[in-house]
Amino acid sequence: MMRPVPVFVALRYLREHRENQFASFVTVASVLGVGLGVAALIVVLSVMNGFESELRGRLLSMVGHATVAVPPDADWRAAQADLRDWPAVSAVAPYIEIEGMLSTGRTLSGVTIVGVDPDVEDAVSGVGRNMREGDLADLRAGSSGLVLGRALALRLGLQVGDPVTVMVPQKSRERGLRTRLREYRVIGIFELGLKDHDSVRALAHLQDVADLADLGAGVTGLRLRADDVFAAPQLVRRWATDWTARGRPEPRVRDWTQDNATYFRAVRIEKLMMTLLLSLIVAVAAFNIVATLVMTVTDKRSGIAILRTMGYSRRTIMAVFAVQGIIVGWLGVLLGVLCGIALGTNVQTLAPRLERLFGFQFMPADVYYLTELPAELHVSDVTWIALLAFLMTALATIYPALRAASVAPAEVLRYE
Repeated sequence: MMRPVPVFVALRYLREHRENQFASFVTVASVLGVGLGVAALIVVLSVMNGFESELRGRLLSMVGHATVAVPPDADWRAAQADLRDWPAVSAVAPYIEIEGMLSTGRTLSGVTIVGVDPDVEDAVSGVGRNMREGDLADLRAGSSGLVLGRALALRLGLQVGDPVTVMVPQKSRERGLRTRLREYRVIGIFELGLKDHDSVRALAHLQDVADLADLGAGVTGLRLRADDVFAAPQLVRRWATDWTARGRPEPRVRDWTQDNATYFRAVRIEKLMMTLLLSLIVAVAAFNIVATLVMTVTDKRSGIAILRTMGYSRRTIMAVFAVQGIIVGWLGVLLGVLCGIALGTNVQTLAPRLERLFGFQFMPADVYYLTELPAELHVSDVTWIALLAFLMTALATIYPALRAASVAPAEVLRYE
């Protein structure tokens, strides 16, 4: 089969590397270096994607995909019914959120008290699935039951069945600022694995919290769950626009990307920094490719001179060494992609084996809420990592190719 001259010569030079042990070693090191960098990037980003997905799931298990703050004079039940009928909305639940204090007689702690309707709360949040003790369904109107986050219960020294005093400040024109006290009983403990929720939140029945806050039949707002979590921000805003266009009071809407922006911004920054750091492995391997090609150019000066005297242009000579470097780079990229995919899809299987083999834990249970490494491999990540590595290795061929093209045939052949 006929092959272009640059490809034929480049393959011939690569085969001849086997006779030169040092050049062969540098070539293999280049391939392994590129492969290691690509595989490391794929595995690390897969693990970070898994962390991000796990974090998102835990955050949304408490707050839902979006919230609609209904004005006090608006009919929240009408808004709830309208949202339920809106396409791609799977569930809607009312809630009340107030700030207060919990007292056990010895310890005080600030708390965010959330009033929920147990009959519909499970469809919106995952608190019911994360109960460590008790059952969310045990919250009943008038029972003065309270469900605490595990970290909050530990700080106050409370267990299921213990009484606790709830203090809520209220401001009125007649009496000014006053505090309402009411005794509740702990009927359950939940744990989401997030300090911001487990240490400051307590759940009570919607009607009990409404009575405590003197809201009557009002609520703070509505929480909704969409069929597609990533479509929720656009979905709730389209509903709000349509709702207002029908002459209803304009609601304030927020979605999960706004409520948890700090968390996800931190994850994005970490992913960016890890990508930059691990890309240095590929960069070092690219320098090895430069060294390999420079040695080849130096060793093949006479061959380059002969090709030039046969009429081949500088562009053809450059193509010979560019093809040689690209072949080495692509071998490394292919090796790295295959290893990265294999490791990234089996992190949860390999991590426990490595822990048993080396006698340590990646994520100790007494430090982290997660006890295993989550991983989520994205095809888009593999694609851009492979393209980035290929681009770096392709750029590494520029200097050696220019050096080869600058060889003067007359000076080389004069001494041959």
